Amino acid sequence: MNLSRQLGLGAAVSLVIGEVIAVGIFLTPAQMARSVGSPFWLLVIWLAMAVMAYCGALCYGELAARHPEAGGGYVYLREAYGPGTAFLYGWKCLLVLDPGLTAAFGMGLASYAGFVTGLSMTGQKLLAIGAIGVLALVNILGLRFGARVIATLTVAKVGLLGLIILAGFLSGAGSWSHFTPFVAQRPGSLPLGAALAGGMVSAFFSFAGWWDAAKLAGEVKDPGRTLPKALGLGVLVVTLVYILTSAVFLYLVPLEQVTSGEAFAAQAGEAIFGAAGARIFSAVVIVSVATSLAVYLMVAPRVYYAMARDGLFFRGVAEVSPRFGTPARAIAIQAVLASLLVALGTFNQIVAYLIFVTVLFVAVTVAALFVLRRRPAPEGAYHTTGYPVTPLIFLVLVAVLLFLLVRNNPREALLGSGVVALGIPAYRMLFKRPPTTNHEARTTNHEPL
Repeated sequence: MNLSRQLGLGAAVSLVIGEVIAVGIFLTPAQMARSVGSPFWLLVIWLAMAVMAYCGALCYGELAARHPEAGGGYVYLREAYGPGTAFLYGWKCLLVLDPGLTAAFGMGLASYAGFVTGLSMTGQKLLAIGAIGVLALVNILGLRFGARVIATLTVAKVGLLGLIILAGFLSGAGSWSHFTPFVAQRPGSLPLGAALAGGMVSAFFSFAGWWDAAKLAGEVKDPGRTLPKALGLGVLVVTLVYILTSAVFLYLVPLEQVTSGEAFAAQAGEAIFGAAGARIFSAVVIVSVATSLAVYLMVAPRVYYAMARDGLFFRGVAEVSPRFGTPARAIAIQAVLASLLVALGTFNQIVAYLIFVTVLFVAVTVAALFVLRRRPAPEGAYHTTGYPVTPLIFLVLVAVLLFLLVRNNPREALLGSGVVALGIPAYRMLFKRPPTTNHEARTTNHEPL
């Protein structure tokens, strides 16, 4: 049984927005505002990262149109560079990044719930594992059911953020004087170059995840048209929400009073809602993180499903539930590994180690467009607007970002690269064999690892 195409444009857009907008919007503006000390330069950072994400989204849109299969980046890497490179990407996702991020989302949700309810650390871990289990079950019970839950949560998330934005500006609790001087940096800010560099890194990770919707290309109706639109529209909506949320925070709290992300959000919440502001903001964060967790539990397992289908993982993981039509085993694997990490409390360092290689794989995936452009495309397939300038803009900005990540965290970059490199002997010993599927047959002209 194969996966069926059930998702339309609205569902695909909600997946992009639902995953990307998480707790970062409540923390990142404070970090960026404090370092740059200028509303103008804060806006420049958001717009620069929006351009980067939009260019990348257009490129992923063409890749998805050329290869509308479950798996996203895994599929594009396989088609451009061969099964070995694709395996390393899947190895990194399956064993390290996906369980780590899932655990981080679960504990993020639980920690804010703990603030509201007074849960102990043990209670928070149990809540995190419970949330992971429930949302994994939602995604196992059917694609349409899971998509409806995610769409509902996404509408609630964006609606609540919209309410905060409107209430903030209409409350009169702030002052437009907080935006002056608009360009000049405030005393105590970092030097402009260092501030922009740090802000770029923070903003990039606030946008991170827009590429994951492509993993569901095998279940999207008319993917050649739907996914390019969904990726682009999703990035545009996220950009608007981020800029307006940052603006209302600055309207409510002067830059001179910004200390930390949590304090910034609490100050803004108190200015709008009074003493209950911090709890109301915590509730909004819980909805935001729950949506991201639900989306991630839907999209990430499609990589393991695709790997198993290609013979690069246990064959049973490629089985689709005959009752629900979902890759239930792949979803269960991610949920179980993430729950184990929550119990052990080891996920934060895992995620930190994989940041560099994750960005690197996204860059290599976009670069695959130059390789695949040499081959015939399906008739009527979407072509990236502005090619080759569009992918070049993305790759130049990513190169800068990778340089900053290595400079600031060389140990994490090295260790993360080492984790991925361990996949080379695993591939050679376990999965390097003559191709046995149509997907592998198409890559026989590539040199494996």
